[in-house]
Order: sequence, then structure tokens, then C-alpha cells
Amino acid sequence: MSATLAALLAAQEIVVTGQGLGATKGDAAFDVVSIDRNRIETSASGRMEDILRDAAGFQQFRRSDSRSAHPTSQGATLRGLGGNASTRALVLLDGVPMVDPFGGWIGWAALDPARIGHIRVTRGGGTGASGPGALAGTIELTSARPDQIGPVSASIAYGSRDSIDADATVGLKLAGGYAILSAGHAQGDGFIPIIEQQRGIVDRAARYRQSRASARAVMSLGETTELQANGSVLVDRRDRGLPGTGNGNLAVDSSLRLVGRGDWAWEAASWLQLREFSSGFAAANAVRTTVNRSLDQYRVPATGYGGRFEIRPPLGDQLTLRLGGDARRVTGRTQETVLATGVDRRAGGRQDVLGAFADASFEADPKLVLTASGRFDHWSIDHGYISEFSPVTGLPTANGRPFADRSGDETTARGGIAWSPLGALTVRGAAYTGWRLPTLNELYRPFRAGNDSTQANAALQPERVKGIDGGFDFHPLPGWRMGVTVFENRLEDAIANVTVAANTRQRQNLDAIRSRGIELDAEASWREWHGMISWSHTSAKVRGKGAALALDGMRPAQTPRDQGSATLEWRRAGFRAATTVRYVGKQFEDDLNRLTLDDAVTVDAVIGVPIGRGFTAELRAENLGNARIEATRSTDGLIERATPRTLWFALRYAAR
Repeated sequence: MSATLAALLAAQEIVVTGQGLGATKGDAAFDVVSIDRNRIETSASGRMEDILRDAAGFQQFRRSDSRSAHPTSQGATLRGLGGNASTRALVLLDGVPMVDPFGGWIGWAALDPARIGHIRVTRGGGTGASGPGALAGTIELTSARPDQIGPVSASIAYGSRDSIDADATVGLKLAGGYAILSAGHAQGDGFIPIIEQQRGIVDRAARYRQSRASARAVMSLGETTELQANGSVLVDRRDRGLPGTGNGNLAVDSSLRLVGRGDWAWEAASWLQLREFSSGFAAANAVRTTVNRSLDQYRVPATGYGGRFEIRPPLGDQLTLRLGGDARRVTGRTQETVLATGVDRRAGGRQDVLGAFADASFEADPKLVLTASGRFDHWSIDHGYISEFSPVTGLPTANGRPFADRSGDETTARGGIAWSPLGALTVRGAAYTGWRLPTLNELYRPFRAGNDSTQANAALQPERVKGIDGGFDFHPLPGWRMGVTVFENRLEDAIANVTVAANTRQRQNLDAIRSRGIELDAEASWREWHGMISWSHTSAKVRGKGAALALDGMRPAQTPRDQGSATLEWRRAGFRAATTVRYVGKQFEDDLNRLTLDDAVTVDAVIGVPIGRGFTAELRAENLGNARIEATRSTDGLIERATPRTLWFALRYAAR
């Protein structure tokens, strides 16, 4: 082959990335935590929600993970803006929202770490170009590339309580692109949620069985255009430790994204979410010898779909401008039987959001970057209803209640500055506003947990946040970083479960939740060693009036004051060892701050030994000290726990 022909072929070579258009220089103004592939692979639990706790301040409504928690309790938030189970952070996979269309929780079991290449957590609300919903921050998951996975990787693990966890991923190079296929399965006998001192004969282990599969294709459509297609399915079955409390979730997600990397860079995406959820609810008597089933939520279908477009005009190296819009629609309903009365209840509705955004980053000089963005969103809530029927005759037992259609407009903005007076030091500050619609679940569906019931509220207003933060990032050496951030947020019209009678709460808009605090993140690498520390201290208070006046000055439910995580890892010639210590402070189960969940310290550990031909033997331990992690406490003093000590032996294979 002649040198001229070789040069021509090299010039025509097209590289596909599988990524979106990427971050801008203005992102240096915000508090960002990155979790790389190496760290993802050394998690003792192999659970995404556990890995995210490396960014202190991240929390779910409950401390349990997706093996034992009720799926509806697994919302995500940051910076102490908790208080209910809906997600107050925007969670994205390859730019596509992953929040459940009906309930606002996250199907963490579908987000298999084996297929994730990078995680980026931005603390602080307002997103501009990424869409609405980021009251507390944004969690961006990016799929792994073939060079991160290899042609074939697989693992199988056997653990405590007859648990099995298996994954397999295949990376295929195609003409002009690549494809990645992934599948996984997890099951186990589970542990008994109720603590030992309070158990009765009706208490049993909370079994789980979860299967997932995904496919991703990335291909070139020309010299500057790339197509990315994703599809995934999750079948999730869990038990809550009592007869009649099984639940199931079928989740199907698909998306298409086109990325143009020419002079006029652009990106267009569309997505579809299909959900089918079911759950049983029951309560035991005081001595836990009998169980009364209270509710059969036998069918909850929900659909979410939308699209997004962005364009970046060529304005030179100093200025990046992002212009675009997005649209989303969610529909869903619950179909359930109230067993105490024999009434069949149906409730649901529809929501639409149409938005436009502009985002600009300006490098005033090599040491100073300014950024500003704004959004305008129009929302509507319509077709809301609740109806009750006799399951025998099909006739109404009460007049159905259609709720009035509503709509409104929201204008939000975010701005920041990053100044680097020294090459290793960046001083930053940001201010932002954001908003979130109440979910269909919050608006229309009452529920019961044990002996405690919570009423829906179709009149809920959107939540709105105002916040400011500032801090610095210091990079003294390659692989060394320390970041410190102080922040203050005010979440207005915060939706909370407010006590209105004994054992009864109602979802209401509080006047506000005020949250202020400090976050510290540090990491360092030295030869074979790598260490990470993350800590957050949050002072969060409720501002209540009217029916919620009794909550004024209280800490929001399920919101710890302190959280921390520290990891030390060692790697050499295929050998690896890592240990992680986590701390979560005391928090209150309830809005009145009468029920305390104790603090907890847990230790995880991983040891991997190469045994040849691409195989590695691995020992993993979750909660090595078997600390009691209190997950719930009922008004009658009943305590549920999260994951006890769990030991694993795993065999991994990676072809390179």
C-alpha cells in the first residue's frame, strides 16, 4: 500500500465515542464528584445506589438497597433535601431520564454497574440544558465503552443466605461502530427485616429475584454524525418479609440519540419508558402471630416518553452557547383492592412538560470562566381522577372524583464563576433555581405502610428551589484533588408526609425546607495506592405554617446531619484489595421528629487475586462488622433493618 493511500485512509477513519456532546468549561463553576470505572468495579455490593454513596450527601428515602427495600421508597436526593420518597435529583443514563413515570422513584436494580463506565454527580439544583427536576443535583451515568469492558467480561458470585449474583457483558466491534450486550441475574433468600428482638412467627426472610438485560449500539452515519441506540429490560420480584407483601416491577427503557460533531455541533434524543408495577401490603398484630392483608395493588401501568434537541453554534474557542428544548409526557394509574372494605380503587392522570433552554460559558481569560443558563417550562396536569368500585358487581361504591386540570409556567436559571489564580487551585461559586412537579403517585394515590397510612393530595403545587454554593478545588499533583463546598438551599412548597391524625399522614406542601452545610471531597494516588474521602454536614430545617405549623423548626424526615465515606484501594499486577468505611448519622423516621433511627458505621472489603487465563478470584464483604442499620421505625416502635453482614465468593473473567 502506498504512503499516499495509507494517509488517505487514516484521514477518512471515523471514531465513534458513544458519548454526548460533553461538558463545557463552565462546569468548573459547580460542585462535581466523578466516580470512574475502577471504583465502580471494586464495590462490595455491586449495587449502583451503594456506589453513589461515594458522593457524600447522596441518600435514598430509606437506608435499604434494591434487594430488600420497597421499590417505592427508593427516590434519590442530595444536600438534605429529603423528606419524602420521590426523587429530587435528576438521574440520567446517557442523557435520558431514568425516574419512574408514575412514582418518581428509581429502579436501581436496572442500572447494572457492570455496564456503566463513568458516574458524574453534580451537587446543587438547576440544570439548564439537562431538563427540569434537578432540585438537589444531577446524577449522570454513562455507558461503558468496549475498551473499558473488553470483548467479553463475566462474573458469578455466591454469597450469604444462598445468594447468587451473575453478570455477562459482550463488546462487539462493528463496521463504523460497536455494540454492547449485557445481562445479569441476582437472587437470594434474603434476611428478615424486623430486628431479632421484635420478631414473631409471621416474620420471614425477604426474598428477591432480579433479572436484567440491555443492548447498546453505536455507529457512524457519516464523518461527523453518530447514532446511539439503547434498550433495557428489568424483571424485579421482592418480598418484604411478611406474607402478602410481595411486589414486582417490569421496566422497559429504550432511547435513540443522534450526535453531530461538526462546526455546528448538535444532539437530538428521544426515549420511551414502560412500567408495570404491583405490590401487596399487610400488617401484623402486636405480638406478630397473625397478618392482616390491607391492600392489593395489583396493577400500576405507567408510560413516559419525550425528546430533546440541542445545538451549539460555532462562536470560537472562548464562548460555548447551547440552545434547545425538550418535551416530556407521563401517564399512569394505580389499580388496587382495599381488602378491609372490598373496594376496588383506581386513580391516575397525565402530566406534560414543554421546555426551552439557553446555556452559555465564556472563558474571559485562561484563569476565569463565567457561565449562565436559563430555562422556561410550561407544565400541565390533567385527566386526574380517583374512583372506587365493587370488585363483584363492577358498580361504583362512591362518586368518582375527577380533578380539575391545571397548568403553569416556570422560569429558572443558573449561573457560576470559576477563577484559577494558580494552576492547581480553582475558586468557584454558583447560584441556581429549579423546580419539580409532584408525581402522579403523590397527587392521587394513598398508601399504607404497616399500621401507618398516608393520604394523597390532588392539590399539591410544584416544588421550587433557590440555592447558592461556593468553594474551591485544589489539584497539587496528578491524581490528587481536594474540594470544599459550602451551600445554602431553600426548597419552597416542599412536599412532605404531614401527620394529621394518629397513624395518619397526608402529603402537603410545606412552606419550605432550608438546608445549609458543607461538603468535603478528597482523593490521592501514590504508586499502587488510591484513597478517597467524602463527607457532608447538613443542617436542614422545616419551615411550616397552617396545618404544618407543628413542623416548624423540625428536621425533615429521613435526613441525617452527617454522612461520610472513606475508601483505600491497592492494585498491583492484577491483585487488588479495597476497604470502604461509611458513616450515616442519626435521622428521624417521621415529620414530628419523635422516632429516631440510630447512626451506623459499616465496613466493606474486597480482595481480588488473579488465577490466570483472564480469571480472578474475589472475596467480598458487605457490612463486615454486622452493624445494625436501622431502616424504618413505626409509631408502635417496630424497627426494620437494612443489609446485615453479607459475604461473597466471586469468580470474574475478562478477555482482553
